[in-house]
Amino acid sequence: MVRVLAVSDEVDGALRTDLRPARGVDLILACGDLPFDYLDYLASGLDRPLVFVPGNHDPDLSGYRISRAGLVLRAGLPATQPWPDGAANADGRVLDVAGLRVAGLGGSPRYREGPNQYTQRQFARRSRRLARAARWRRLRDGAGVDVLLTHAPPRGIGDRDDPAHQGVAALIELARRLRPTLLLHGHIHPYGALTPDARIENTIVRNVVGRRIFDIRPGGADVGVYTEERGP
Repeated sequence: MVRVLAVSDEVDGALRTDLRPARGVDLILACGDLPFDYLDYLASGLDRPLVFVPGNHDPDLSGYRISRAGLVLRAGLPATQPWPDGAANADGRVLDVAGLRVAGLGGSPRYREGPNQYTQRQFARRSRRLARAARWRRLRDGAGVDVLLTHAPPRGIGDRDDPAHQGVAALIELARRLRPTLLLHGHIHPYGALTPDARIENTIVRNVVGRRIFDIRPGGADVGVYTEERGP
């Protein structure tokens, strides 16, 4: 089993002052709209890998890449990445980390000017590209996606009607194609309320705004087993 600390949108004041509730996690997954210094604090303090996707309030992270020599480049020129050293941006990618396969799709539906916002049509194209990447990986080694990491929720599942908080329609079909054990998202603030899980077929959809700690068995949705563990 892999123990995961999932965070999004709201800095958890309790963790900011005391990391003991999260001791023993194997992986940190971040769904966006959190200060990078907070994510660095979590990753460094827990000494665990961090995988994230950007939210609509995060800076524009497009164009960064790592050269074969290990240099960070943007537009072909040396650059300093804004996210923590050692963290992995999963936006539009399929990553294997801590025994889990994570597919990421960051951003929110466009409701104003700004980075990391996309029309529903753009999300559909991005989702198809991600599905192809996951399918190629599965054909190569037989492993499916364990976690679909997003910022916005699927349309009609845990979202709201106002333009700033609508969900992504393409995530429903993406979850059906990838069949992950979990779809983790943020973006929708529950303001202290416990947000119930939802489902897309066998995929559990969970809002992780603030923090959630849980165990997940690697192996993809076909054999994945999910149990929740709450941090104190």
